[in-house]
Amino acid sequence: MEIKSSNALRSAFLDFFRDRQHEIVASSSLVPDDDSLLFTNAGMVQFKDTFLGMEPRPYKRAASSQRCVRAGGKHNDLDNVGYTARHHTFFEMLGNFSFGDYFKKEAIQYAWRFLTDVCAIDQDKLWVTVYDKDQEAADIWLKDIKVSKQRFTRIATSDNFWSMGETGPCGPCSEIFYDHGSSVPGGPPGSSDEDGDRYVEIWNLVFMQYNRSADGAMSELPHPSVDTGMGLERLAAVMQGVHSNYGIDLFQQLIKAAAQITGTKHVQGNELRVIADHIRSCAFLIVDGVVPANTKHGYVLRRIIRRAIRHGYELGVRKAFFHRMVEPLCEQMGAAYPELVNAKHNITKVLLAEEEKFAETLETGMKKLEEKIRTVTGKEIPGDLVFDLYATYGFPEDLTADYARRKGYTIDWPGFEAAKIKHSEGHEGFDVVLPSNVSTVFSGYEKQRDEAKVVALYKEKLSVRELAAGEEGIVFLDRTPFYAESGGQVGDSGVLVSKEAVFKVSATRKYHSHMGQLSHGRLSVGDTVRCEIHPDKRADTARNHTATHLMHAALRKVLGDHVQQKGSLVDADHLRFDFPIIPL
Repeated sequence: MEIKSSNALRSAFLDFFRDRQHEIVASSSLVPDDDSLLFTNAGMVQFKDTFLGMEPRPYKRAASSQRCVRAGGKHNDLDNVGYTARHHTFFEMLGNFSFGDYFKKEAIQYAWRFLTDVCAIDQDKLWVTVYDKDQEAADIWLKDIKVSKQRFTRIATSDNFWSMGETGPCGPCSEIFYDHGSSVPGGPPGSSDEDGDRYVEIWNLVFMQYNRSADGAMSELPHPSVDTGMGLERLAAVMQGVHSNYGIDLFQQLIKAAAQITGTKHVQGNELRVIADHIRSCAFLIVDGVVPANTKHGYVLRRIIRRAIRHGYELGVRKAFFHRMVEPLCEQMGAAYPELVNAKHNITKVLLAEEEKFAETLETGMKKLEEKIRTVTGKEIPGDLVFDLYATYGFPEDLTADYARRKGYTIDWPGFEAAKIKHSEGHEGFDVVLPSNVSTVFSGYEKQRDEAKVVALYKEKLSVRELAAGEEGIVFLDRTPFYAESGGQVGDSGVLVSKEAVFKVSATRKYHSHMGQLSHGRLSVGDTVRCEIHPDKRADTARNHTATHLMHAALRKVLGDHVQQKGSLVDADHLRFDFPIIPL
C-alpha cells in the first residue's frame, strides 16, 4: 500500500518502531516542566531527564510523534511563517530514541530502511552528512549502507554536533537530506549555496556520546544514547511530490477551509497559509491549558491569534472568523489527537473571546497605521511612530513589523527602543539599561557563599562609580550565589561585605541585580566583596517551591492533564499556585 497522506505517514512511522520493540509514547504537553524552555520544541524534551540519568523509565527504546511549537523563547519561527516553504509555529516531530540500548549502527539502519523500504524513496534522491570526526558513522553509511560517496558529506561545524547545553550530554549528528531536483535552486549540504531549497533536511540522527564538563573537556558517556527527529510535514511534502510544506494534504485542506470561511476566491497567498498554520498552534496551546495573556505562554498565544486575525483583515474580513477554523482542524487532526476534539468547544470559545476583544483595536490601529505610513518619507518607518501606535492605540509592534515587511518597509528599532525608554522615564522601579558587557555567573547551586567583584553600580536608575552609607542602589557582580527572582520564586536576600562596607541585599531580581541599601562605608566599582545569602530563607523558599510542583502534579491527577501552572508566588513564608479554570 502506498503511504502518502500525513496521517498514514505518522501511523507508519510509529508502527515501524513498535515492530522493533519501541515503546510508543504519547506526545507531551506543549508547555514543558522545564524553566529553560518556553515551549516543547523537539521530541526529546519529554525525555531530557531520562537522557541525563535522572528519570529512569521501564523501557530503553521509545518512539513518538511530538507536538512542537517554535513561536517564542530561543526558538522562534513566527515571523517567517507564510514567507517561506517550511517555517511553522506548530509542527509534528517524529522521533525514535534509545536510552543506552542501541547506538549508531541500528539508528542509521532503522532510518535508512524506513525511508527506502517503507516510504519507498529513491536512494538516489537522499544525501547524507556526518560530523567530520565521526569515522564510525561514516563507515556505517559508506560500508554497511553503501551510500554513494557522491551523495555523502563530512561537516566540521556545529550543524553536525549537538549539545544539550554548554555542559552535559553531547555528540555528533548524522543528517539525511532529500534532493528536490535540479529545477530547484540550491546546492548540497556543505557547499557554498547550501541555503537554497533544493536539498532539504528531513531527518537528524543525534548520537549522545560524550559528557562535556565546565572546562570544555569531553569524556565518553557510560551509556551512549540516540535521539532522532524528523518533521512530519517535510516528509509528507517529499512523499506527496510537493516542494512546499503548505502543499501537503493537511495544509491544503486547512487553506481551503480558510478561503471558504474568509470568502476568499483564490486559495493561494500568504494570508491563507498564515491562518492555516496559526490555527494549529493556537488550538493545541489551548488544549494544553494556555489562555491569552500579557506574559509568557499566554502572550505568545495572544500574539499568534492576533497575527492570524490581522491576515484575515488583509483579506477584507471585518468580523470574527478565526474560531471557525477549529472544526476543519479537528477533521484533519482529531483522529490522531482526540484531546483536540474533546476540547473543541473550549478552544472555539477562547478564540472567539480574543477575536472580539481585539476587533476594535485592530480596526483603529490598522487605519492609523495606514494613515501614518503615508506620511513616511523613504522606506523606513520611524521608531517613535511605531511606539506611538502601541502606546496610544494598543497596536502591537510585531503586527506593525509584519505589515511593514509585506509592504516593503523596514522599522527603526533603535528609535523604537529609545521612545520606549523615554516613555518609562520617571516611572518607579529598579529597571535599568545595562551595558552589554555586564554578565553574571550564578554559583548558587553549588555555594551559599562566594567571592565576587563589583562590575556595576546603580542609584536611581543611573550608573554610578560608588555608593555611600545610607544610599539605596543596585549592585551587579561578576559572579553570585544569590538566586534571582524567577518563575514566581522570590530571589535571595543577604549581605555583600567588602573591607570597609556592608551592603544589605533585600531582593535579587532579573540579571542578578542585587537590590538594597549600603548600611555603612563606601562601595565602589571594582571592589571585591564576600557574598552571603540568608541560608534559612533559601531553604524555606526551596521547600515551598517543591510544594508547588507537588500541588501541580496532584491537580493534574485529580482534575486532568489540562491543568497548567499559570503563575505562582513562592517565598520563605508561603506559596501561591495559580491555574486557570477552563470551562469544558
